[in-house]
Amino acid sequence: MVVEASSCVFCTIADGTEPAAIVYESGELIAFLDNHPLFPGHVLLCPREHYVTLLDIPSRLNAPLMDATQLLARAVEAAVDAEGTFIAVNNRVSQTVPHLHIHVIPRRRRDGLRGFFWPRQRYHDDAAREAVRDAIEREVHKLLS
Repeated sequence: MVVEASSCVFCTIADGTEPAAIVYESGELIAFLDNHPLFPGHVLLCPREHYVTLLDIPSRLNAPLMDATQLLARAVEAAVDAEGTFIAVNNRVSQTVPHLHIHVIPRRRRDGLRGFFWPRQRYHDDAAREAVRDAIEREVHKLLS
């Protein structure tokens, strides 16, 4: 499901018509506290322009997005005295707002989160692992060609 920018809550935050607890702004990006945080200090970083997933953004945003992610991770850790951060991006699946956003979530040992939020699955055997590795490598080469 693709949401038009005109009905996107993150677009309305970016253009100033929807209030948010903004912690960072640049010409291209905006970051604000999550309304439903996993922990206090949980920040969402978004491009101001409407892009649904990480795969949709233009390459010119890659460096500013990663630089801002680093900045916010440092700021969140210091501000809430966290031991680290969890950085996450959902692409379509589990993306409650279909506008690219990076979660910067403060973490502490024994905070109740267990690694990733889903059960881990093993490869059936080494051959299955190699088949997946080979398929991904072939796709990378196709995309780089």
